[in-house]
Amino acid sequence: MPINKIKPEMETSTAEEVAEGKNRHQVVQEDNGGGVGFCGWILIIFSMLMILVTFPISIFFCFKVVPEYERAVIFRLGRIVKGGAKGPGMFWIIPCLDTFRRVDLRTVSFNIPPQEVLTRDSVTIMVDGVVFYRTFNPTVAITKVENADMATQMLAQTTLRNMLGTKNLSEILTDREEMADQMEHVLYDASKEWGIKVERVELKDVKLPQSMQRAMAAEAEASREARAKVIAAEGEMNASRALKEAAMVMAEAPSSMQLRYLQTLTEIASERNSTIVFPIPIDLITAFFKQK
Repeated sequence: MPINKIKPEMETSTAEEVAEGKNRHQVVQEDNGGGVGFCGWILIIFSMLMILVTFPISIFFCFKVVPEYERAVIFRLGRIVKGGAKGPGMFWIIPCLDTFRRVDLRTVSFNIPPQEVLTRDSVTIMVDGVVFYRTFNPTVAITKVENADMATQMLAQTTLRNMLGTKNLSEILTDREEMADQMEHVLYDASKEWGIKVERVELKDVKLPQSMQRAMAAEAEASREARAKVIAAEGEMNASRALKEAAMVMAEAPSSMQLRYLQTLTEIASERNSTIVFPIPIDLITAFFKQK
């Protein structure tokens, strides 16, 4: 893949990150106190002469290469070389005087081990998560903290425990995305001093004790039964109102009752092929008796 396509993807630092990285790099340079001293220059000159004497064999020890996703922080006689981290590509060092550390700029993820937390409403739960972060300032990540990766992991664990301790169980179960965003901001504010940017935090699972699970299941079942009874009662009430209105309509026209009887007989005859005994209201045959 061409380098010009990879580089924009790897160097996606925001303007704020770049400014912070430059300020911290200047602080590191000021802490170094300037040059290497008189003895240091003598050693450098002597090393240069040795490189020229042993040329071209020495060239294999002087040139190093780092890939696109890495940077090299060079220390010369214990001091950081001016210009910050080197790379990507080829860079030059002085053997025996220079040492360098490789720093990976790719996004790294790690799992937060399950943390046993006591919530604000005194419920013990187990919560785990995952954190995505990357190094945006290799020089600060090497000089300001002994092990940036381990420090970020420890910080994520303690932040998760402290944050969950201030939440109720209901808030933890319903507001997981909001909690993850808050934890991301807290981690970034703390880790940016190490040259680390926390990009994303996700809470993977919330494990409840078995007794709490049974209690919550019983509570949910009871609430569902209560809602079902309320819905059934409302249905009965609506049905009784409809029957009342139908009875009032039939009371205004008595012959509608006989028509309803005949309609019911038609429905039963179409559904079942059997003998049906249907009582005929006396009002229907009274008219025939009067005609005779």
